Amino acid sequence: MSKGTVVLAYSGGLDTSCILVWLKEQGYDVITYLANIGQDEDFEAARKKAESLGAKKVFIEDLRSDFVEDFIWPSVQANAVYEDRYLLGTAIARPCIARRQVEIARKEGAQFVSHGATGKGNDQIRFELTCYALYPEVKIIAPWRIPEFYTRFRGRTDLMEYAQKHGIPVPVTPRAPWSMDANLMHISYESGILENPKSHAPADLYLMTKNPEDSPNVPDVLEIEFKNGVPVRVMHVKEGKSKETPLDIFSYLNEIGGKHGVGRIDIVENRFIGMKSRGIYETPGGTLLLKAHLDIETFTMDKEVRRIKQGLGIKFSELVYNGFWYSPECDFVRHCIAKSQENVEGKVQLSVFKGQVYVLGRESPKSLYNEELVSMDVQGDYDPCDASGFIRINAVRLREHHRLQGSSGNKQ
Repeated sequence: MSKGTVVLAYSGGLDTSCILVWLKEQGYDVITYLANIGQDEDFEAARKKAESLGAKKVFIEDLRSDFVEDFIWPSVQANAVYEDRYLLGTAIARPCIARRQVEIARKEGAQFVSHGATGKGNDQIRFELTCYALYPEVKIIAPWRIPEFYTRFRGRTDLMEYAQKHGIPVPVTPRAPWSMDANLMHISYESGILENPKSHAPADLYLMTKNPEDSPNVPDVLEIEFKNGVPVRVMHVKEGKSKETPLDIFSYLNEIGGKHGVGRIDIVENRFIGMKSRGIYETPGGTLLLKAHLDIETFTMDKEVRRIKQGLGIKFSELVYNGFWYSPECDFVRHCIAKSQENVEGKVQLSVFKGQVYVLGRESPKSLYNEELVSMDVQGDYDPCDASGFIRINAVRLREHHRLQGSSGNKQ
C-alpha cells in the first residue's frame, strides 16, 4: 500500500535519480517535476529517464518568463546584492521553482514534496520555507537530512553503486571537481577543489562568460530603457538591434555581458545556517542591469526617498538570501520598493568592454536633474549667499560637540 504521493524536484542527475528510486523503495508514489529556468539541460532525456525509473507522472515546466518577470525584475528594482557582492542568482530561483512545485502538489493531491538539497546549505531552507508558506499542510521529505539515507550514501561512490544496482543510468562523462548550479540569472560554482578559499578557479571553470583577456577588442554600446524601474527595451546602438520582451531582454544582456566577460566574482559569503562558504559566480546580464538601474534611479529619485530605499534593498537582499521571499515582511518590503520605482523611467547608455561596464549617459522625462541650477556658469534660481547660513546651521552641532567634549587642538 502506498504511503502517499510525493512531488520530487528532479534534475535528471545522479542524486535526484537515486532519490526517486529510494522514495519508491520507501513506498511512495513519485511525481517528478523539472523546472526550466534557463539551464542547459536535455529536458526530454530527463523525462524519459524519470519515466524509466518509475515516476508516476513527469512535469517539465518552462518557467523562464515567470523567473524574469516575477523574480529577477523585483530584484533589479531593489538593486539586490547580498553582502555587497552577490547578485542572488540561486536565491531568487529557489522560490520560483518551489512555487510551481507546490502548485503541482496541490493539483495532484500530493501530501509530500521532496528535494535533493544538502543538509548544510541554504537551498533546503529556501525550498522549504516557500513550500510551507504556500502549502501549510505539506510534509517535506529531505533525504539528505534523514540518517538512514545519508549514512547509506556517504559519497558519490555509494550513489554510483546504488545506481548500477537499480538500473539507473550513470554519467558517462567525468564529473567536474566542483558542483555547479545554472539558471538564466547566473551560474554558481562551489565545493570540491574550490573549498580551499586560497585556490584559484581553473581557467576552464566559467561557462557563461569569456575570459576578459580573450573578449573582443571593440566595445558593445547598449541603450537600456526603463519604466517603473524595470527594463522595457534594450538596443544595440551600432547595430540597431533591439529586444522588448522581458525574457528576450535578459537573454540578450546575458549574451553581450558574457561575450565581454562581465559579472565574474569569487567570494566567501555567510550562509544563513551559520557557516561561511566560498562561491564563484558569473552574472553577466544581472551586472549590466545593476549598473544601469543604479544610474537611472539616482537620476530620477528624490535623495531622501533613495536613502530609505537603499536600506530596504539591503533588507530585501538578506530576506531573499535567507529564504523568506514569501514572508509578510518581504512582501511589505517589495511593495515599498515597487512604490519607489514609479518615476524610475528613462534610458541609460552603457559601454561593455573586457569585463567592465561604463555608463556613458542617461536621459529621462522624470529627471530631477536641473542643468541650469547646477551649472557653474549660470546662477539660475539660486542665491550663493544662502549657503553661508546653511553651513553655519550645520556647524552648530559640530562646534558644540567639540567645545564641550572634544579636544579641538588634538590631531584626529
